[in-house]
Amino acid sequence: MRAERASKPLVSQRLPDFPWDKLTTYAATARAHPDGVCDLSVGTPVDPTPAVVQEALRAAADSPGYPTTIGLEATRQAAIDWLSRRHGVTGLGLDGVLPVIGSKELIGSMAVHLGIGAGDLIGYPALAYPTYEVGAALAGAESLATDSLTAFGPRTPRLLWLNSPANPSGRVLPLDHLRKVVDWCRERGTILVSDECYIECAWEGEQPLSILDPQVNGGSMEGVLAVHSLSKRSNLAGYRCAFVAGDPALVGELLAVRKNLGLQMPGPQQRAMIAALDDDAHATEQHARYAARRAKLKEALQVAGFRIDHSEASLYLWATRGEDCWKTVADLAALGILVAPGEFYGGAGREHVRVAFTATDERIDAAVARLAG
Repeated sequence: MRAERASKPLVSQRLPDFPWDKLTTYAATARAHPDGVCDLSVGTPVDPTPAVVQEALRAAADSPGYPTTIGLEATRQAAIDWLSRRHGVTGLGLDGVLPVIGSKELIGSMAVHLGIGAGDLIGYPALAYPTYEVGAALAGAESLATDSLTAFGPRTPRLLWLNSPANPSGRVLPLDHLRKVVDWCRERGTILVSDECYIECAWEGEQPLSILDPQVNGGSMEGVLAVHSLSKRSNLAGYRCAFVAGDPALVGELLAVRKNLGLQMPGPQQRAMIAALDDDAHATEQHARYAARRAKLKEALQVAGFRIDHSEASLYLWATRGEDCWKTVADLAALGILVAPGEFYGGAGREHVRVAFTATDERIDAAVARLAG
């Protein structure tokens, strides 16, 4: 029995290496700068959680009972109202929304919870948030990183991920492309899941569209899901507030599994989420803060010899000097500026770095000054 158990691979051995571990030495170099590090490597919010959200959390602090996995009706309705008001989504009912404990947990567990496993194929973008690959590995499924539907050949993926606006590149997929992907997936019975966590972080060009927009899906939610997070829009990363919405049948599958696992968003967080979704004023103010930081940093990078690709949305600038990303990381670390190497997001990013503009105004200004020499 002992030998048999030892012969089985540990779950951790099936997973790709955690990429941020490779940044440790560069982080130490950047932190050694006399004026401190300008950490632009992770897109974590640093501005205060909106007062209206904090007040809602405090008011709901007395919460002795278990929450339900499906969540409060008011929480789901707030998500429906926000999607309708801000993103033109129609035809979504309460059975098509499920609150979840942060979008990363959902993305990482989606394949397993939908019964996808060995022998199945999962597709995700060529430049991608690493958790799509992690989710496929946890399920024991094969995965393919590609932006071309023809790359699948005769094989039909069980699940296909879209990410628009994209992390790390900030690319926004146009309406015609989204429609094409929806049609392709429906013809093959592929589940299409769109990670839309940066949908309200747009700066240039056309506004990002949700896969749930009737312009995209023809007025039907069949076979499609969208993942949304309040971490970026509302500075709620610490609250772990997110939701998935779309096809009621797929939401029902997720709900059935999550009930058995006891995956429930805490009641106070649900009340905070309602307050955040109902209030657009704080999101507009935060958008303006990020826009100002982005403009400063973009100009400084361009003056310093970088080219900025895509980056029309999200909270990052996708920058390159036409060299290996690790050289760029090392050179910037010597200036006390820490960025993420594009290689973290796939081979297509080997000559880029991802530069977050979520740091404080003071740290952004410091980075700008260091880039100017």
